[in-house]
Amino acid sequence: MTTLTKQQKAILLAKKQLSIFVCDSLNLEGIPLTLPEIQTLMDGVTVGGYKLSDQQIALNQIKAWKALFQSLETDSFRFAKDFVCQLHAIAAKDEAPEWGYFRTSGVTIAGTTSYTPPVAEKLDGIFSELVDSLQKIDDPTDRGIHVFLTMARTQFFFDVNKRLGRLMMNGILLENGAAAINVPAKRQLEFNTLMLKFYETGNQTAMNQFLRSCIDPEIEKMITS
Repeated sequence: MTTLTKQQKAILLAKKQLSIFVCDSLNLEGIPLTLPEIQTLMDGVTVGGYKLSDQQIALNQIKAWKALFQSLETDSFRFAKDFVCQLHAIAAKDEAPEWGYFRTSGVTIAGTTSYTPPVAEKLDGIFSELVDSLQKIDDPTDRGIHVFLTMARTQFFFDVNKRLGRLMMNGILLENGAAAINVPAKRQLEFNTLMLKFYETGNQTAMNQFLRSCIDPEIEKMITS
């Protein structure tokens, strides 16, 4: 009998939670699709009562997660600009003004008053610095969270930055045999409040603690058992 590695267990368990991940992610963005409706979309059946654009966003998220799983299973996952852009092209298709490329002009973050993301001309350099910084972070959970928070605050793309950042965060976690982090929709207010404070200060401590509190201890036990 073949024994699964921690990485294989982590990916398998994440696959089983895919509908929950997608549902919570969309609910955090104000798209109120329910878990059964997400499961219906995953089965290839459309659901009534929603804008076609909302359903497309859900389908994009499902496809992006599946692409992430495939990259992990084929050892092609990597934190590199080309890979990040390829995943964005799936996750943001027909939603962002452009998809699959770093933004080419300035953006703002709703709710922030004293922070503006870097100008487009600086994005390549910031991404290279982010890649280099990961080599100095030993703990994979800290590494993944750092990627998500930096991507969200920098806003490398016109849209879908937080969703893409969470995908890359979880790619790093799963690659290292760690449990994926899912932010439950019921913690939306806490998440949004802490994210706004993070945008303003750049201090990751409170968000790191919050994201770690979202890790399911039962999943962690299953991976390590």
